[in-house]
Amino acid sequence: MNVFELTRKLISIPSISGDEKAVAEFLADYLRAAGFDVQLQEAEDDRPNVYARRGEPHVVLSTHTDTVPPYVEFRQDDDFIYGRGACDTKGIIAAMLKAAEALIEASVTDFGMLFVVGEEAGSVGASQANKIPNQSRYLINGEPTESKLALGSKGALRAILRARGRAAHSAYPEKGKSAINMLLDVLTDLRQVDWPRDEALGATTMNIGMIKGGVAANVIPPNAEAELMFRVVTNNESLKRVIETVAGTRVEVEYTFACDPVFTEEIDGFETTVVAFTTDIPALTNWGKPLLFGPGSILDAHTPGERISKAEVAAAVETYKEMVLSLKAKS
Repeated sequence: MNVFELTRKLISIPSISGDEKAVAEFLADYLRAAGFDVQLQEAEDDRPNVYARRGEPHVVLSTHTDTVPPYVEFRQDDDFIYGRGACDTKGIIAAMLKAAEALIEASVTDFGMLFVVGEEAGSVGASQANKIPNQSRYLINGEPTESKLALGSKGALRAILRARGRAAHSAYPEKGKSAINMLLDVLTDLRQVDWPRDEALGATTMNIGMIKGGVAANVIPPNAEAELMFRVVTNNESLKRVIETVAGTRVEVEYTFACDPVFTEEIDGFETTVVAFTTDIPALTNWGKPLLFGPGSILDAHTPGERISKAEVAAAVETYKEMVLSLKAKS
């Protein structure tokens, strides 16, 4: 299969977070046939990571196998491949696989590939993969960076705010205490905060992603909660202190995911950028110095029209190959 056919094959195997087994098994078979020693590691039940190696890897190409819902079928035109995972990250996997084949054809050894589950939902696969013994000195992580070498990525903090009120008949609101009103007051105050900035990464951002609560229109709501996602440019502990100061005793705060910003390695000759999204890199600290590069745009990821440029994914094959060779020369 060429890189476009391989991208099509990978997109045709749905792998929404939690259901990555089929694509992992395909990758394991493909990599064994290419000449790799392959290890499947169960990150959770029926959710295997795939670690493939040639010799003792000093450089490892890595990305995630899971996608966000809903599944979107493959289609293509002259310039683009479309479908769920096209750029995040089935096209990237395909480019890495074809780069690996080119390296094998050139008799290169001591490199590996690591494909992990669950990046879209807390990096459970990367956290487990970090326990695999290895001697890797460099990790090339694949995410859609528009074929630029990303020198930094924001961290993330996911928080749930819960308000507890008191139910009452809506005709007598003074007899109750509206949890929704309490929650809205806190959210309004959080929206007014002047969040930290970083010269390289830009501004901390807050997204109110989900709100739920109440019983019925004629009942004063006794409960309400909101789930927030912050893109972090400083560190999570300082951000938590701001959130808790604003919230006070009005709501309970639970943190369900946190990772700090990451600054990554540079290679001469690359156009560089910084990105606002979070990757598996913070959970893969035992795999050497990280680099972040991939074809495609994050602005196309997670959308109904997710796509990747055929020209970009084809060029990435050679780029990943040259990155491995360059880093092996350093190691």
